[in-house]
Amino acid sequence: MNRLLERLANWRLQYILIVGFALTAAVTIIIGSLITSRVINNYLKDRQDAVVGRDMDLAEAFYNLKLQDISQTAGRLASTRIVRHNLPAAGAGDNKALQAVDEAIQNEIHNLPVGSQRFVVITDAEGASIAGQVASKKQFGYVLAGTDWSSLSIVDTVLTEGRAQSATEVIPADILAWVGLAEQASIPLLDTPKAAPEPYDPREGAAGLVLVSVAPIVSDEGQRIGSVLVGHLLNNDFTLVDRIKEVAGVDTATIFFGDLRVSTNVPLDETGNRAIGTRVSQEVFDKVLVEGEDFTGEAFVVNQDYITRYQPLKDHTGNVVGILYVGAQLASFQQLQDSFRREVYLIAVATVLLAVLIAIPLSLSISRPFTDLVKATHKVAQGDWSVRVPVSGFTEMRTQAESFNTMVETLKETQEQLIQKEKLASVGQLAAGVAHEINNPLGSVLLYADILCKETPEEDQQQREDLQMIIREATRCKTIVNDLLNFSRQNEILAQDTNLNEVLRELAEEQGKQDLYKNINIVTDLDPALGTIQADPLQLHQVFINLMNNAAEAMPSGGDLILRTRKGPNPGFATIEVQDTGVGIPEENMKKIFTPFFTTKPIGKGTGLGLAIIYGIVKMHRGQISVQSKPGQGTTFTITLREQLPRQREEQESSFVLQ
Repeated sequence: MNRLLERLANWRLQYILIVGFALTAAVTIIIGSLITSRVINNYLKDRQDAVVGRDMDLAEAFYNLKLQDISQTAGRLASTRIVRHNLPAAGAGDNKALQAVDEAIQNEIHNLPVGSQRFVVITDAEGASIAGQVASKKQFGYVLAGTDWSSLSIVDTVLTEGRAQSATEVIPADILAWVGLAEQASIPLLDTPKAAPEPYDPREGAAGLVLVSVAPIVSDEGQRIGSVLVGHLLNNDFTLVDRIKEVAGVDTATIFFGDLRVSTNVPLDETGNRAIGTRVSQEVFDKVLVEGEDFTGEAFVVNQDYITRYQPLKDHTGNVVGILYVGAQLASFQQLQDSFRREVYLIAVATVLLAVLIAIPLSLSISRPFTDLVKATHKVAQGDWSVRVPVSGFTEMRTQAESFNTMVETLKETQEQLIQKEKLASVGQLAAGVAHEINNPLGSVLLYADILCKETPEEDQQQREDLQMIIREATRCKTIVNDLLNFSRQNEILAQDTNLNEVLRELAEEQGKQDLYKNINIVTDLDPALGTIQADPLQLHQVFINLMNNAAEAMPSGGDLILRTRKGPNPGFATIEVQDTGVGIPEENMKKIFTPFFTTKPIGKGTGLGLAIIYGIVKMHRGQISVQSKPGQGTTFTITLREQLPRQREEQESSFVLQ
């Protein structure tokens, strides 16, 4: 059952990690994809707007080039000597002079292809036509003479002011009939979705939108004797819009007379018919024609949405008479957007799947140490202190495993110390009772044995030897009882400034003179930087003497006894080591050495209380004692003491007490 619960917990942790990783990745990727898609869409839209803006610049340039070409034609004819010298005579009916003027006009328009819809008219100073020719869709022809072209405002302005004028002008159908272009200008108005209720110009459908240039003809004497009018009818003429589309790479281009498409390559239907006769949408109508401003952005064109640019066309007086338009189909742009969006979403889905695949082994690598840690915790709870967690995985996992192992080791040592304290306390209570009960009778035995020995005559040698044996054994028993009393007594630490180096140096000198240390080389390795500590020097003497005696007894054939001091592992501590090169302590005895009455010495050579007393004194000093030993290589006892003992009250509350 426990194993099943562990598996369920492990599976749940893996599931949470996988879902967590995948969800985090998915949310991040989805948000990133949405942002990326939006950024791409905005970028594409900006680029498309920039492209359409460039298209408008190109379309405007082509439009102006066309107008400039017409202006140059008018200027050349007006300045031609043949025209200036023969115009008065031609106006008077001189056929020869009229023929010369016609030849000059013919030289300007004879290279124009059929269908260019360009016409040239030469008038006298009053604006009446004298000569003229037209290149229409059908053929080259002559302009009707005697018609009054001064009814056109631009012609009247040039004849009045004497300055050439070039602009986009609206020419009524009756005037266009004089040059045979009234039929080409006629465009039926078609119903168009989203168009304005009424046309912008009531003449739409009959009048023509014409590129016009008028130049004055000035005699050698400086008198204005006439004018040259060159016009290009844009109605039903697709040469300009198609050239803009072909050369400039524009998707669609349109020229409007008012709000009426008179020249366009915008398709009307799927058969490819041009949208001639359709009208601009209301929003563009208001912005461009009414307000006279450019329109930029998406707009409804004929039957679908386009990304557009609209620019007003103005006549020579500044009045808006039409619109120049370029645009790109929004559907194409949306297809490009959709393509990018699909790619982004496809990448996002693939990335999420990849994140899930990566999350599975990653979650296993994270959950496995946790599972091992849970199993190890259960074993520790059951009393198995030998369990350890493998140190592997990420740095954090290794740190956690190391911390757990350190914690178990510390708990194990703490438990052993608690057990040792309990043993010492129990034995101390027993020893105190036994010592008090034995000490008095033993004193009486020793006293009376000594009296009897003294009163026994010297001749009775056997009795004296028996009494001396009683005295020796009673004295030995009294020593054991004193050790028991020392072990069980609740001692107070008489703390004072103590120099550990001096204490050890004195002991090395004193003990070295005894027979026990005859073959022992006592070495002192004392740290001069170690200052005084707060301790009870008498009790420390007892600790170090016992350790030195044990070390000497462990080297019956001689060896080195090293007394070493140094700074502790942490600030505020001092460390003392008593090291020998003796026989060492077997592994099976390491856990018993501080147990009262445990000894490996022969009977009569030791009580087994020495290390227990040392342990108690060290603990009363709030210190630690540990031992490292290998059989045949010697033993090292390490004592760590505080340099400053806590206040007396704290010490009494927390010190090691044996009762």
